[in-house]
Amino acid sequence: MLESIHSPADLRKLPRADLPRVAADVRQCVLDNVSKTGGHLSSNLGTVELTVALHYVFNTPEDRIVWDVGHQTYPHKILTGRRERMPSLRQLGGLSGFPRRDESEYDTFGTAHSSTSISAALGMAIAARQKGESRHAIAVIGDGAMTAGMAFEAMNNAGIEDCKLLVILNDNDMSISPPVGALNRYLAQLMSGRFYSTAKNMGKNVLKSAPPLFELAKRFEQHAKGMVVPATMFEQFGFNYIGPIDGHDLDSLIPTLENIKQLKGPQFLHVITKKGQGYKLAEDDPVNYHGPGKFDPKVGLVPAATAPKPAFMHIFGQWLCDMAAQDTRLVGITPAMREGSGMVEFHKRFPDRYYDVGIAEQHAVTFAAGLACEGLKPVVAIYSTFLQRGYDQLIHDVALQNLPVVFALDRAGLVGADGATHAGAYDIAFLRCIPNMSVACPSDERECRLLLSTAYAQNHPVAVRYPRGAGVGVEAGHGLDTLELGKAEIRREGKDLCILAFGTLLYPALQVAEKLNATVVNMRWAKPLDIDMVLRMAARHHHLVTLEDACVMGGAGSAVCETLQSAGVLKPVLSLGLSDEFIEHGDPAKLMALQGLDAVGIEASIRKKWPSAV
Repeated sequence: MLESIHSPADLRKLPRADLPRVAADVRQCVLDNVSKTGGHLSSNLGTVELTVALHYVFNTPEDRIVWDVGHQTYPHKILTGRRERMPSLRQLGGLSGFPRRDESEYDTFGTAHSSTSISAALGMAIAARQKGESRHAIAVIGDGAMTAGMAFEAMNNAGIEDCKLLVILNDNDMSISPPVGALNRYLAQLMSGRFYSTAKNMGKNVLKSAPPLFELAKRFEQHAKGMVVPATMFEQFGFNYIGPIDGHDLDSLIPTLENIKQLKGPQFLHVITKKGQGYKLAEDDPVNYHGPGKFDPKVGLVPAATAPKPAFMHIFGQWLCDMAAQDTRLVGITPAMREGSGMVEFHKRFPDRYYDVGIAEQHAVTFAAGLACEGLKPVVAIYSTFLQRGYDQLIHDVALQNLPVVFALDRAGLVGADGATHAGAYDIAFLRCIPNMSVACPSDERECRLLLSTAYAQNHPVAVRYPRGAGVGVEAGHGLDTLELGKAEIRREGKDLCILAFGTLLYPALQVAEKLNATVVNMRWAKPLDIDMVLRMAARHHHLVTLEDACVMGGAGSAVCETLQSAGVLKPVLSLGLSDEFIEHGDPAKLMALQGLDAVGIEASIRKKWPSAV
């Protein structure tokens, strides 16, 4: 049936009896494509019926749908004219894995970080009201994203506004037994219907003349609803709460949404879905099928034939366990990224010292600060791109008080298929400008472990940044030795050219140096910078090159230039790193090559800059 659906307008022409078949086709389309490209699977299989129902009931794109995070929007893309492009999902030049305003008019708001949907949808709803336009704004947010303070800030604001806002809580951490599901379907349709709404408002108007009776009736309503639905917390924010209903039951979803369309003021619909719905392997193991690579749907995920090189996150996870075994003050903190940050083993071995604070990066940072104030040694495992969300707390609560918090920054640099929203391109620039902060850039697995231990030994905040995936395959070891803070090392002696490498780009730098007879320095620290080493290299070489897998503007190369300028040294410097643009999704190696940060590109940039010197 999908071949006849080129837009939601085509979907809305179908009889309701055909919608289950459409949902089945969409689910199969998601599975077929993700198995070939990799991507988010469990979350998309869980939102198929909800997506079909929303586009069937609401007049999209006139009515706005904002998908929180947006990793569950593959069914949405399929139904909004992008089905034929699904084989290009997350590939260089292909469809994004997240909503993009420049990709489709149906992607009303670009998302990829969590908990922004209610704020954005509220803005759209109020804009429509202000312009005199009659349209709905719908925010679809998951139960995980509801743990973030921003979601509650938005609801607190929305509850006092008279606008056409619908918040849908996509709750996939619960299940409904058949009898409860049937009861909830009836109650949801009843509470979203005009009769219930009108009767409730009429009753309020009548009883307001007798305040004691009105308060009694209000309390009775709250307690009665509390017997059959979750807590009425959302109604305290000013929303009309409806649900929970089965998010896979189109016969429940569609009439409920149709009723909600007729109601005034902010509405809150609670739907229950199941991650991986319709694909048994993903239903049974939604975590591993959350973001799988390529696989055969008939077989499922299979272990690699040969053991892969350990990823940096696994190096971190092992170090965390080893350090925790030695120091009982250590506590590990993650904002809902246990698997992605390599903390599964730590959670098993040290459950009393493991804290998953939910998708709440601001809280994670200040929580760590509070622990550090009391003599504990917090290690915050957080993606580089997500630390951006706790930047004020990093400055005000940690650095300003000079507290010994270690930030293990995974996903530094480019991340590949997740694209610009998840790239850790800015951490060196935004961290090195903060007083009391130190920033370590390990070049390989062994050095990652050494620098984590070094960071932990300090009495001030330190961030250790490392990329997604594996390094060059250097044995990391099992010790807890440290390195000297802020000291670099010379890895190769050359003649006129010196390459100052920060992080894992040390290895392509060494390749280039063999061709150009260049000196290579493994800088290790973006802050404190090894000033003595920089000045020595400037004195001994005619040309300097800085190399980093982060933004050039304000980055480590800038730190080198500032050092030379401060010392009054005039020396030509070529700073290589990520360009001043948002770098889109694609294969990481291809993206690095396009940025000129592979060995071939680095050599070409140097030869172009100084053709007569090399």
